[in-house]
Amino acid sequence: MIGDWCGKARVRGALGLFITLGMTLGICGIVAADSPDPRTGDHIIERSKTAMGTYVHITIWGNDDEKAVIAIDGAFNEFDRIDRLMTTWTDTSEVSRINLAAGSGKPVEVSPELIAVLQTAEEDSRLSSGAFDITVGSFKGVWKFDEDNDGTIPPPDLVAERKKLVGWRDLVIDPRHNTARLKRKGQQITLGGIAKGYAVDKAAQLLRKAGLVDFIVQAGGDMYCSGRRGDRKWRVGIRDPRGPRDSFFALAEVEDRTFSTSGDYERFTIKEGKRYHHIIDPATGYPAMAVRSVTIMAKDAFTAEGLSKIVFIWGAERGIKLVESLPGVDAVVVDAQNHVTVSKGLKGNLQIVAPPTDGT
Repeated sequence: MIGDWCGKARVRGALGLFITLGMTLGICGIVAADSPDPRTGDHIIERSKTAMGTYVHITIWGNDDEKAVIAIDGAFNEFDRIDRLMTTWTDTSEVSRINLAAGSGKPVEVSPELIAVLQTAEEDSRLSSGAFDITVGSFKGVWKFDEDNDGTIPPPDLVAERKKLVGWRDLVIDPRHNTARLKRKGQQITLGGIAKGYAVDKAAQLLRKAGLVDFIVQAGGDMYCSGRRGDRKWRVGIRDPRGPRDSFFALAEVEDRTFSTSGDYERFTIKEGKRYHHIIDPATGYPAMAVRSVTIMAKDAFTAEGLSKIVFIWGAERGIKLVESLPGVDAVVVDAQNHVTVSKGLKGNLQIVAPPTDGT
């Protein structure tokens, strides 16, 4: 994975998950409101904005519009705060300060919050034997999938050169002194593979603190569904990787769960009939090609987003084995041959409404 958001790059329009409220949630996030509950007056209250390079959409089921809007504004502010802390698109963020000091030998003092996020990234790297590696930020400017996407593929020698800078063990974290440093000059980290999930969880915490119970927080392909929509669970659609951007191939009913989707359709270019995308395999320096999309269901978005990258890079067979070894985690994988694999815990709880569309 290269950076999954950017402060200056264009906002990506392709979401991996959709809320279905009698109609599918579209790209901008605002849909016609459902009929209010005649018993309580509860109805859909929702707002959208752009943050962390994607669309953030918050949906609340309730009857106090003023309270909901104030809480949503607070949640949006939390996304902006985390972006300022963790983006690589400004030199003032804590992540950028670590990158700018790479190879200097000088530890960079950062917040305990960032240290905790870096430690989780380290755990994901260890769990995946390096398939998840935030030092793939060292490929920045080599693979061009943001506003710099010009349809070109980098020369192999440049990929090989930057690949030498990738190595998760080169990030030295000192939680006692709240410092971090990169060992070699030119190395960079990116938290694009987990930061949106972290922000979704933090926003959900703020909504609960405001007294809200039934809501959805979605940032691109990361979504947390809390409580219910009246007497029904929330219904979530999983995007068809090769279908229209507002189409889905599977549905699930969820309550107090997270869905996180990683797909090769978010940022990509097609060259000579081959699709190149933004999720980079650290072992090769090239986009991972085993699958088209991975959706992880877990208790929190931070966990789910990291696992979605691991399974995407590992592929369906190895990835599903990992998922089924972890408590409270499930997955849906569409592989490169368009075959759908569902983990044991989701079988019987996931409705495949149509086969995924085939194509390059």
